[in-house]
Amino acid sequence: MPLLRVEGVSVVSRLMATPSGKALPINPNYLLQNIALQVAVGDRVALLGPSGSGKTSLLRVLNRLSEPITGQIYLEGQPYDQIPVVSLRQQVMLVLQESKLLGMTVQQALEYPLILRKLPTSQIKQRVGEWMARLNIPEEWRSRTELQLSVGQRQLVAIARALVTQPRILLLDEPTSALDVGRSQNLLTVLQDLSDRQQLTILMANHQLEIAHQFCTRVLCLEQGSLIQDLPVSQVQWTALKARLLEQEAKQSEDW
Repeated sequence: MPLLRVEGVSVVSRLMATPSGKALPINPNYLLQNIALQVAVGDRVALLGPSGSGKTSLLRVLNRLSEPITGQIYLEGQPYDQIPVVSLRQQVMLVLQESKLLGMTVQQALEYPLILRKLPTSQIKQRVGEWMARLNIPEEWRSRTELQLSVGQRQLVAIARALVTQPRILLLDEPTSALDVGRSQNLLTVLQDLSDRQQLTILMANHQLEIAHQFCTRVLCLEQGSLIQDLPVSQVQWTALKARLLEQEAKQSEDW
């Protein structure tokens, strides 16, 4: 049984409520159309495609920040809509590109999800220290708020905040886009180790083909909300894929 299964999922950008309470699209702008895929335990999946292709929309629906109008998503065979949202998000963790610390310091942000799980203070301290060290987060950041951090620094702290909770599935939206080369490479090394040793499953929206090629085990390519390619990394024709992505980006520029 796959860890994650998506069957015929469509998402639209505008919904209306009918008298029965059911949400229906108004002049639907499809963010995702009839998406079907399966993800195995320990997969490292790259989500590729031009801006607006549906990468972030797919991550959001997998975390239930958006709801599909058709289809169903299953976690180990259990329908998403039968899993309490809090329980689901403890297992399927999303880190968006523009992450917030919600007015907390770095220390507080890293401790907060563990406090909610009622872990002992000693274990909270140990986990926070471990992940700060593994992700090269300096000690002097502990007292900083998000206003005192760069976009890349906030992004790294948000990823650490997700990892301290030990999720089963990690959803990442452009996780290396604002990181310097050293921290980016270290992050990918840590994530690959978690995938290999602890079977963490990762889905990563990304624009960098070289990262997808070197880090991921599978590639999903999206265009205009549709899944057009789902292949193991070893079967991807990278030159053709790069040309197609450049073509789609050029077409978008012309449309704008």
